[in-house]
Amino acid sequence: MSTTKKVTAAAVAAGLGIVTLSACAESSSGDSHGSGSKTVTLVSHSSFAASEKVLEEFEAESGYKLKVLEDGDAGVAVNKAILTKGNPQGDVFFGIDNTLLSRGLDNDLFEVYEAHGADSVLLAKRPLLDKKDRVTLVDTGEICVNYDKKYFADKDITPPETFADLVKPEYKNLLVVENPATSSPGLGFLIGTVAQEGNVEWPDYWKKLKDNGVKVVDGWDQAYNEEFSGSAGGKKAGGDRPLVVSYASSPPVEAIYSDPKPAEAPTGVAKGTCFQQAEYAGLLAGAKNPEGGKALLDFLSEKTFQEDMPLNMFVDPVHKDVKPPADFAKYAVKVDAPLTMDPQRIADNRDQWVKQWTSLVVK
Repeated sequence: MSTTKKVTAAAVAAGLGIVTLSACAESSSGDSHGSGSKTVTLVSHSSFAASEKVLEEFEAESGYKLKVLEDGDAGVAVNKAILTKGNPQGDVFFGIDNTLLSRGLDNDLFEVYEAHGADSVLLAKRPLLDKKDRVTLVDTGEICVNYDKKYFADKDITPPETFADLVKPEYKNLLVVENPATSSPGLGFLIGTVAQEGNVEWPDYWKKLKDNGVKVVDGWDQAYNEEFSGSAGGKKAGGDRPLVVSYASSPPVEAIYSDPKPAEAPTGVAKGTCFQQAEYAGLLAGAKNPEGGKALLDFLSEKTFQEDMPLNMFVDPVHKDVKPPADFAKYAVKVDAPLTMDPQRIADNRDQWVKQWTSLVVK
């Protein structure tokens, strides 16, 4: 959402024709290189979105001009950040999630810095993996299969609810997923199947999913806005897959930006397929403007930015004093018990799981 996000819903917004601020012009009085720069650069995935007013507030408060560099899907962006370690493209990286965090930490991607608002994060959502304050938790969400309600109503078929449902004959050739090697929701979905099926059994599950016609694409934007029949972007693109890996917070964007707003969202969530995601930001090692980066990390933790996220990136805020807007709460699907996994288990097995999945599903 990303999300995300996380969520990731900036691309949803793009599919709906919503204007989001993707980048601000660099200051004429400074650049992003060298000490004393008046520009601070945020490197993120292509789903970063925030209100122009909120970003302008950061610039007014901090005295820095903000430049946003969107660098593809989260998996691609993290890989690029690692390849440019020590000579980073920017000062702060936002969008590394709990499935990829250990890769960033193991590669010493971030400097130690505790954001000023970090103590306002809900206790239940504080990071479990990093004990050295190298990253700041910014948002959470759930990666889940979404479905096109109209498709299943027209066919008089009950939408799937669980992982087990997805391999049944009535859902053959209906699901599109993202490649876990290049996409964080794709990786989250893969890890969700491992959490559900177990270390030994998950490859057999994916063999069944492949036999049932699962389609694999590189990233969330392509899956959701081109292949999925239930999204505004997918409808425009002629998408014909009524099942897609997205987020529990994706239905609100399909409802909130409809005119008129429907009584309920046109898409639903298979609650039995959800995996908990958390997104972090960190000060990049070798940042040219570390002071600006620290100011930006402080801002990402503050109420102003946290209150802005739900209707821009469609993710859940983590600040203890922030409640999601009414429309977001009305249409979002609440998942009471998403699948989770110990961060160390992910760190120890992630690369092997992706390698094994690639051999099984796309080769």
